[in-house]
Amino acid sequence: MITRPLDLAARLRPPPRNFDGLFLVNAGLLVLFFALFGSRFVLAPGLGVDFRLPQVSGANANARPPTHVISVINSGQIFTTDGLRKMSELGAWLKAQATKTESPLLLVRAGDDVPMAVLVEIASAAHGAGFKMLFAVGESTDRTVRVGR
Repeated sequence: MITRPLDLAARLRPPPRNFDGLFLVNAGLLVLFFALFGSRFVLAPGLGVDFRLPQVSGANANARPPTHVISVINSGQIFTTDGLRKMSELGAWLKAQATKTESPLLLVRAGDDVPMAVLVEIASAAHGAGFKMLFAVGESTDRTVRVGR
């Protein structure tokens, strides 16, 4: 910086001698920020990052597009296109949706940790509303069928 003609250097404060403490505070705040806002609950509230579909060989053999899709997680939350539903509200929602669509087909995306009792209750409500059912599973890489945990 050119300061000679106006002698600006004489009017400036001298630079501080040590910034080490401030640097450590800034570094600590950055680590805290990324630890809090990088958690899996901030990125996807309601769905964990480790959400996996069960694997079944031949799952894509007779695929057809569904008219309605719901996602079910282990905590009992059911995500529909209209938002979060409870199990008690699901039957009424399915009946309302079945009246709007000809030959309704329901795709249920459930994690591999969802209990079978929850899936049976959803299937019962869907059949009572007039839906045909599909369960989303991923294509297996090996020839073994994984049942349960």
